[in-house]
Amino acid sequence: MSERTGPGATDGAPAASAHLRIAVVGPTYPFKGGVAAHTTALAHELEETGHEVALVSWRHLYPSRLYPGEQVVPAGAPDVAPYPRTSHPLSWARPDSWWRTGRRLQEADVVILVHVLPAVVPAHLALIRAARGGAARPTIVALVHNVLPHEPRPGDQALMRRFFGAVDAVLVHSAEEARAAHDLGAPDVTVAALPPHLPGGDPAPRPRRTGRVALLALGIVRHYKGLDLVLEALREVPDLTLTVAGELWGAAGERVRELASDPVLADRVRLRPGYVPADEVAGLLAEHDALVLAYRSATGSQNVLLAHHHGLPVLATDVGTLGAQVRDGVDGLVVPAIDRAALVAALRSLADRGTVERLRDGITAPDLSGPWARYVAAIETIAAGRTVEAVRLLDPAPGEGAVPRPGLSERAAEATTALAAGALSAARTVRALARRETDLGPRDLPDWVRPTDVLLTDDEAEDVVVLARSLGLPWLPALPGSAGTDRRAAAWAALGALSAVLRVRDGERRSSLVVDAAGTSTVFARWARAIGYAPVALRLSDPAIDPGSLDVVVRLHPNGCTADDVDRALAQAARLLRRGGLVSLTLPVHKPAGATAPPGGAGAGAGAAVSPADLRAVAARADAMGLALVGDLDRDIAPLLGDLEPGADALARLTYRRR
Repeated sequence: MSERTGPGATDGAPAASAHLRIAVVGPTYPFKGGVAAHTTALAHELEETGHEVALVSWRHLYPSRLYPGEQVVPAGAPDVAPYPRTSHPLSWARPDSWWRTGRRLQEADVVILVHVLPAVVPAHLALIRAARGGAARPTIVALVHNVLPHEPRPGDQALMRRFFGAVDAVLVHSAEEARAAHDLGAPDVTVAALPPHLPGGDPAPRPRRTGRVALLALGIVRHYKGLDLVLEALREVPDLTLTVAGELWGAAGERVRELASDPVLADRVRLRPGYVPADEVAGLLAEHDALVLAYRSATGSQNVLLAHHHGLPVLATDVGTLGAQVRDGVDGLVVPAIDRAALVAALRSLADRGTVERLRDGITAPDLSGPWARYVAAIETIAAGRTVEAVRLLDPAPGEGAVPRPGLSERAAEATTALAAGALSAARTVRALARRETDLGPRDLPDWVRPTDVLLTDDEAEDVVVLARSLGLPWLPALPGSAGTDRRAAAWAALGALSAVLRVRDGERRSSLVVDAAGTSTVFARWARAIGYAPVALRLSDPAIDPGSLDVVVRLHPNGCTADDVDRALAQAARLLRRGGLVSLTLPVHKPAGATAPPGGAGAGAGAAVSPADLRAVAARADAMGLALVGDLDRDIAPLLGDLEPGADALARLTYRRR
């Protein structure tokens, strides 16, 4: 398989084999803020999924009249680790850079234009025309954070109509924004929840707090964020303090300064003007008890997830996606926008430290990986030109969440409802999108690659790596934080699972819906994509997944797992797999030195490994769940484990078929 150099790649450096050549055009480091962080994280996630990605950014993004604050990150760490294949050819003040950049992108499969302000539309239109000037015609996707600005200007709607008329598809982050895009003539509009791209890393240690409850407002102060309303309400709630950490813009910033200087608030309100660098975020959050997001209007915000990631409940208004992110009375409080009485009542509740502690106890750590898998799947769907009605415009009904827009076909209506519930419609759409990079069939795999097997030595794992290269499977990137042994073990586990899908389930077809419970950037997922599948990541505990609806479930743990994980994975697979479906999993095996392992098997505790004898208990429990082992435990596995030295470790790969 030949290697390619994608748009924006370093000269002379071969790019890894990739599913799509994608150019992401948008702000990144050293620009600051949530959009730049999201753009950077998107490039990382797309590459981790196996695509060949170039991040094409700006050296001069906005005129100062449109963005009066400091545009770049001051001294401090970037919000998100910079993406290595980034170039900065674009300049607001140099229209020639728009054309030159567009011509460079003519060979991309997909160009993702990150949109925030209508003022940048002329640059995007020029870039689109240049990108379409070659023999190939890349798919142009508008990734729109705000269809219209929070503080619109004359001419914004006309610019957005022109922009939407020039692109192939539009991706937005809420049903409300989808309706706004549709009303301005947008083509295929896909809704995907904004995935997390949180600055600040892990939470900092939180000291035990006493005294007044400390609230935090984080981010640029602008009129639509409603900080003036919070300060006015705070006058009536004396047992609270507030820190306003962020740039103070224009009239809104002056109003906040004025209110904060009022003698009633002066000793309780602290202004911390200026951008908060990423390396100071965790410490700042640890100094406070709750986050306040009393927006007048909004589309979406990362700050709810950021607060919950650091253990802070949130007071939010029910605008944009904020109300859906906060569980009222559980992990925060939700009030109507611009409702002074409701805001004062919520602040009085937070003044009670017992209430704050109860809300803290209700916080569930946010899922930081699953949303990205779904987000990338949505982009892959668009890129393949297969966006279906099921992911288009949604109309919410009171008490029902998102429901189909009237007029959709019965099939599309059913799929839309399932998608809104977090079910499988998007996954089944993506299943048809994969294109093969490598022709690999069941006859291409040697007999020693088996669905059920045991890895005893590093040499055996290295043999799999050599075989994978000879079969044309993609280059294996290093796993984050892993050693070479982990990488080889992951390859061994992945190739055996692929052999099960090809030999037992599909043969030469690529019809199975494959779920990799570890995500879409694993070795297995990369190799499955390369041979024509479109693996998706689903949380198998999600009750919205219909029983008997999955074809293949893969749970590979080359770095180890607890024994309870094995039983849980088998139980989930038994519930979700259709008849004839497969589950392939790995578990570490340890042969005790001298003494026999305690009875009870893998489900007896949460040990990190099982003994060779316990594999029979695993097989027995799986059989009781309706799962039949693919392979012969006595003939294929037991002799190998019999040769295992006392005190030594091995890795077992077990594949079961749903009866």
